[in-house]
Amino acid sequence: MRDSRLKRPLNRLKLTPIGVAANIPIRVFRALGESGPRLGKILAWGFQSREDTNFTYNLTDDNLFYLAHTIAVVTGADIQTVRTYIREAESDDTLKQTVITALQNSRFRFVSDARCEFGRRLGWYAFVRILKPQIVVETGVDKGLGAILLCAALMKNRSEGVDGRYYGTDINPEAGWLLRRPYSELGEILVGDSIQSLLKFPGRIDLFINDSEHSAEYEYREYQTVAPKLTERAVVLGDNAHVTAMLAKFASESGMKFLYFQEMSRDHWYPGAGIGIAFKVASGDSRMHLEARP
Repeated sequence: MRDSRLKRPLNRLKLTPIGVAANIPIRVFRALGESGPRLGKILAWGFQSREDTNFTYNLTDDNLFYLAHTIAVVTGADIQTVRTYIREAESDDTLKQTVITALQNSRFRFVSDARCEFGRRLGWYAFVRILKPQIVVETGVDKGLGAILLCAALMKNRSEGVDGRYYGTDINPEAGWLLRRPYSELGEILVGDSIQSLLKFPGRIDLFINDSEHSAEYEYREYQTVAPKLTERAVVLGDNAHVTAMLAKFASESGMKFLYFQEMSRDHWYPGAGIGIAFKVASGDSRMHLEARP
């Protein structure tokens, strides 16, 4: 154990006006020591990656474990079941190769990296596998990495006798170009303003994912628009919850519970985004009822 007496003179100095000034470089160098590894990753990424938005990366092993526990709390599923579904997506070589081939052959290949890393979207996949939704809606599709992963989960559900369908909304008519066959057979992209598409959407939604325009006002309007279309067992995921508290606000106003999961990226300068989760708890139980519907 260190002798605390060795620190006493310095500690006494810190409690003086001179100590305040003297402590500045010490604190700055400490912060730089923490930030140094990230600066190196930024430089490496600048030369090795082509991405300029929607960065792709893996999560740390501990972070994936936290993600599995978060989903288990929301759904009531066994933690090992959740982890099995996450590993199922991670080890789907056919899915990965479909994504990589599409990236390599796309005209967007100069602003994309030819690799398949889903990050927090693995949580989306696990939710689909556990909840067995009939309708999944994602607003803001971009290149379609989430779309093809969600459809892959629906495809697994179909093999187990539960049908479901994916709908993505995006104002960009070129959005969703990663959603290729056979996964595209279970989904489609609705082109147009997301709120207008939601207003016209005829079905009831079991899983809703907000990932469109990342302004607090627009995000909140999406939740308000979709609210009457949510089923009793619906789960709402927010991809902007690391920036705004709109999903937490919506959950409070709608009698739903809210949790937040924070990503921890592996070997990437970007620290990660997160998943906001709004969900209902069954009356008399601390968990949701997850019986698959016929």
